[in-house]
This record gives sequence, structure tokens and C-alpha cells, in this order.
Amino acid sequence: MALVRFQPFREVEDIQRQMNRLFDDMIMPANQKNGVGLAFTPAAEFSETDDAYHLQIEVPGLEPDDLNIEASSEAVSISGERKSQTKIEENGTARSEFRYGKFQRVMPLPGRIDHQNVSADYKNGVLMLTLPKAEEEKNRVVKVSLS
Repeated sequence: MALVRFQPFREVEDIQRQMNRLFDDMIMPANQKNGVGLAFTPAAEFSETDDAYHLQIEVPGLEPDDLNIEASSEAVSISGERKSQTKIEENGTARSEFRYGKFQRVMPLPGRIDHQNVSADYKNGVLMLTLPKAEEEKNRVVKVSLS
């Protein structure tokens, strides 16, 4: 029987490498690391009032024409593309930590909306959507019974 030298930190390093790969793939999956595909998911904030749902999406650096917003009665889809504007000088180098590429965010809604009357406003890199509730959602009362 051969003796094997025990190296406890080697196993820890292997686990750390695997965890780093896992988190890297969560940020940008391996099939999209070549720059093609979805590059980021914009942050969203959702709130509800009696008459409407309010959705804010953070998309700094984009023009309103770069955004595509589609609303159905049960979900909202926001997509767009942030194009790279990095210029590299001939003898210099450039480093960019910005994320470029296409994105899409589909937000399922907790209730039905009047998708014909959705309004949008874009200011300071934040897209604000007002999603009015459908009339049957506003007036819906659910009877709760005790057993």
C-alpha cells in the first residue's frame, strides 16, 4: 500500500475554484462568454397601489430608442441592447468594466393589468412603468372562510 501525503488546503482550493466557476456562470453563462447573448439583467423595483402596479427598471446609459417594452395582461417584457463605445488607441490600452450586450427582463405580474393603458417614463437611466390594474382586479374581493 502506497503512502499518500495529506494536503488539506488543496481540497479547499479545489472547492474554491469550483465555487468561483459557479458564480462566474451565474453572472455570465459559459455559452455566452464570447460576447454573444445576454450580458446583464437590469435591476428592478416593484410596488403596488390600489389602482396600479409600478415597475422601475435601472438601465443607465441607454437611450429610450434602445428599449423595447411589451406588455400583456399578465406580464411585462423589457429588452434592449447596450452597445460598446470603447475606443482603443494604437499604442495604448483600454480597460472597461461596463457590461455591453443584449438584455431581457420578463416580469410576471401578481394580477391582470389593462395592458392597453400602460404608461412609461424614462429619466436619469431609470425606466418607470405604470401598469393600471384591470377593472376586475380592482373590484375583486376574495371571501375567506374559517374552518
